[in-house]
Amino acid sequence: MNGNDLDDLDRWHHEFPILADTVYMISNSLGAMPAAAADSLADYARTWATRGVRAWEERWWEMSREIGDKIGAVIGAPAGSVSMHANVTTATAVALSCLQPRPDRNRIVCLESDFPSIIYLFREMESLGWQLVVVPAEPDFSVRTDRVVAAIDERTALVAFSHVLFKTSYIMDPAPIVVAARKAGAHVLLDGYQSAGIIPVNVAALGVDFFTGGCLKWLCGGPGAAFLATRPDLLPTMRPRFTGWLAHRAPFAFDTGALEPRDDAMRMMGGTPPISAYYASLPGLQIITSVGVDRIRARSKQMTARVLELADRHGFRSIATRDPERLAGTVAVDPPDALPVSRALKARDFLVDYRPGVGIRISPHFYNTMDEIDRTMATLAEIVERKAYDRDAPAQSVVT
Repeated sequence: MNGNDLDDLDRWHHEFPILADTVYMISNSLGAMPAAAADSLADYARTWATRGVRAWEERWWEMSREIGDKIGAVIGAPAGSVSMHANVTTATAVALSCLQPRPDRNRIVCLESDFPSIIYLFREMESLGWQLVVVPAEPDFSVRTDRVVAAIDERTALVAFSHVLFKTSYIMDPAPIVVAARKAGAHVLLDGYQSAGIIPVNVAALGVDFFTGGCLKWLCGGPGAAFLATRPDLLPTMRPRFTGWLAHRAPFAFDTGALEPRDDAMRMMGGTPPISAYYASLPGLQIITSVGVDRIRARSKQMTARVLELADRHGFRSIATRDPERLAGTVAVDPPDALPVSRALKARDFLVDYRPGVGIRISPHFYNTMDEIDRTMATLAEIVERKAYDRDAPAQSVVT
């Protein structure tokens, strides 16, 4: 894909209100809100106000399937195979609840560099008979594929790992891990929270059993709309213990007997869904689909390369891989006093975040411009040079 194919992406800059007065380099944490999301949420409010309870039968009850299919189109998951959940931890818990630990097969393999929320969940599940195997990270927070493969054996029930590591944006290669898991008779859950919407994903081609993610970050949809894609041929055999009435074939029969699960991915769901979160996520999904993830990836490569070039020019350390095929949408830049420097940047409306061990994470998306990257790095360098920050200032936001 050449530069001419990306020239019109700058027009999207005006579709995101926060970009009018803020340099937004934090899409790995929360994607910028599309202007159309306000209209979509207003539509939700109007529907609730005018249709009331009738909205459930007119659209809302099946809206989880509707949103799931739109997400499926972005990640290469077939229609009817994506279920919606409040967050990725919940989606992971649902997938795990489909499996039963046995004395001879009770191990969960995950990575030291996975997002801690998932590891917390798995550790708590050890009281129910699961045994957690955590593959250690390298000094640069990457995880060697051969070490993951070596951790898989005949006792492994589930291999759960991140597609893109959250601290460093390093792209794991799932293929050899999936092969090893299949050979051992284990299931695979791939966490795509930091990959869906920023690098091309084809769940069917990856061959994983479960794929989790959410609209919060690169899909520009806000919180409350996470998802779980389940391999279609596996779906009919899945009976999650973490379930609810949305999964029932006839929920309004109000039968308290055994659950009769739906045939589609909604069998993986639980209680009443957060409809407002679905309305909020629709415009972002539409935009991502219109732009195309291939074009987003091409622009992202240009932008991350520019961040690395400028980091080198200013003498700032970066733990990010220099292989563009292994780097997703974020570059971690580690200047002296990175935490207070990140706070100083935010005070000047350059939104970034900080993570221990890697420094300041800079995460441009397709709606950003190269000029914004240049200004971010120039401002960062000026803050460092002048020591224009307070080392002892308290954190002002949760993302620090």
